[in-house]
Amino acid sequence: MYVDTSVIVALLTVEVKTATVVNWFQTLVEPPTSSDWLATEFASAVSIKVRVGQLSESQGRRVRREFDHLASNGLRLVAVSRRAFHRAADFVAQHRRGLRSGDSLHLAVALESGATEIATLDATLARNAKREGLAVVAA
Repeated sequence: MYVDTSVIVALLTVEVKTATVVNWFQTLVEPPTSSDWLATEFASAVSIKVRVGQLSESQGRRVRREFDHLASNGLRLVAVSRRAFHRAADFVAQHRRGLRSGDSLHLAVALESGATEIATLDATLARNAKREGLAVVAA
């Protein structure tokens, strides 16, 4: 099971899907996989929430600490290879896919890591994951 940033943001901050994601995450038997890219993308999401006033600076620091704990204990993070970067670029170059760079990188790493399922809250990533043969889990 590969998990993208949208799920982890909902897991650790207040989002529309937070309760659903928390319940789903608690049912997992094994830690999901994600990539080192998750750390950068998650930090960006939290920073945006602080900038727009959804989180205070102290809340942002607390959420980043919770992420660090989760990344050390509740996730299996894999390195992003050069091959994955190139495959992500190929996905993005296919404009009809509608993928953004971060989501294309998640998809490329999920495929490279041998994932058979992906958990995402992003409809475009979900559609592209299905196209590549991954089952999409409704987190």
